[in-house]
Amino acid sequence: MAEPTNNKEDELAGTEQPFVQHLIELRDRLLYCCYGLAVAAALLAIWPGPSGLIDFIAIPIRAHMPEGAKLIAIGVFSPFFVPLKVLGMTAVLLALPWLMYQIWMFVAPGLYSHEKRFALPLIFFGSLLAYAGIAFVQFFVLDKMFIFIQRFAPAAVQATPDIASYVEAILSLYIAFGVAFQVPIVVMLLVRFEMVTIEKLRSFRGYFIVIAFVVAAVLTPPDVVSQLALAIPMCLLYEVGIISAKYFVKHSKAPDERADAPTP
Repeated sequence: MAEPTNNKEDELAGTEQPFVQHLIELRDRLLYCCYGLAVAAALLAIWPGPSGLIDFIAIPIRAHMPEGAKLIAIGVFSPFFVPLKVLGMTAVLLALPWLMYQIWMFVAPGLYSHEKRFALPLIFFGSLLAYAGIAFVQFFVLDKMFIFIQRFAPAAVQATPDIASYVEAILSLYIAFGVAFQVPIVVMLLVRFEMVTIEKLRSFRGYFIVIAFVVAAVLTPPDVVSQLALAIPMCLLYEVGIISAKYFVKHSKAPDERADAPTP
């Protein structure tokens, strides 16, 4: 948070609230989050429904299974709990902008006006990046990953995956890619709060490539395709973050900071 200048009245002066008031505000925001999740879950339960969601996320693997083959449920309660788990995770994704908005509304009173201008766009930009990462998994990574894995499957072995293990595996991929696609946001914030300079980020590029491949190896299954599919976008998004940081810092400064900035 930017420090107020000495020659200008602090716009947040006198706005401090007691601790109990903060707890009440936190409670209200958590309730709004629960309401949003409940609405999202109800809409998804109506359409496409838990079965429809399972059918959708199973498209990539069923495309590589024998015709007529289906995923199996080994656990006694898997046919009941797995669709509910998928419904819950999808509700979180659907309500993600609303959840992020509630977080912003909770912290907004403690932000200066110039900080509010860039906080809300960042929240929704981050949500879009998370959606992009999940869509990348669903429509590209899973298909290529299953093609790669099947090349090593013996001819005498027929793959009949368990629905619980399949859902757990792809949900972990959704989370990994959704978080990894936030690299531009992290880069811009690091530069904006002067924790690092753009020049240092450029010189750190080689080290970040190594870090990206290590992170991909840890977060993805032990196959080359999914690891490359995560590491390469992270490197590209790092470059996007560097390019965007200069513009972001320029337009998110306080008015007095802009006036004091040297003219290029």
